[in-house]
Amino acid sequence: MKLYLDIETTGLNAVMDDLTVVGAYDGKEVVQLVRGINLGHDELEGMFEEASEIVTFNGVAFDLPFIQRKFPAVVFDGIAHKDLMQLGWKAGLRGGLKELERQLGISRGEALTGVDAIHLWEDYKEAGRLSSLNRLLEYNREDVVNLKRLEYILEKRLN
Repeated sequence: MKLYLDIETTGLNAVMDDLTVVGAYDGKEVVQLVRGINLGHDELEGMFEEASEIVTFNGVAFDLPFIQRKFPAVVFDGIAHKDLMQLGWKAGLRGGLKELERQLGISRGEALTGVDAIHLWEDYKEAGRLSSLNRLLEYNREDVVNLKRLEYILEKRLN
C-alpha cells in the first residue's frame, strides 16, 4: 500500500522542536496522529505496518528523520520512499510544496504556510482553541491529499 505522509512540527530542529501531527493518506482515507491525543509509538507503527511505499515532499531530509528522532524505535526498513521534491527537481521545478502546487494548478482551501501551522498549534496548546487545531488538521489533510495529485502530475511530466 502506498502511503502519502506529511508532518507538522513546532519548528525545523528535530532535537529542540516537537512533532505535533503526523498525517497519512492511503488514497482513500486520511489518518492523523496528534501529539497529546493519539500520537505514540504503537500508533505510528500501526500507520506504517501495511505500507510498501511512503511518498513525501522533502521527506528524505525532514519528515522521516524528524519522526525517527522523536520515535527512534519506529523503523522504515523495507519500505520504499519517494520524495516528490526530488521528482520535482527532475521535472525542472523548484520551490516548496505550495509553490509546486501553484505552478501545476493544484488548488487548496485556505492559504496557510508552515509558519501558520506552528502558530495554530501554539494557539491550540496555549489557549485551548479547538478551532486552531481543526485548521491545523485541515492544513495537514490538504498536504497529504495533494501529494497524490502532485505525484500523478509529476510522473506524467516525466514520462
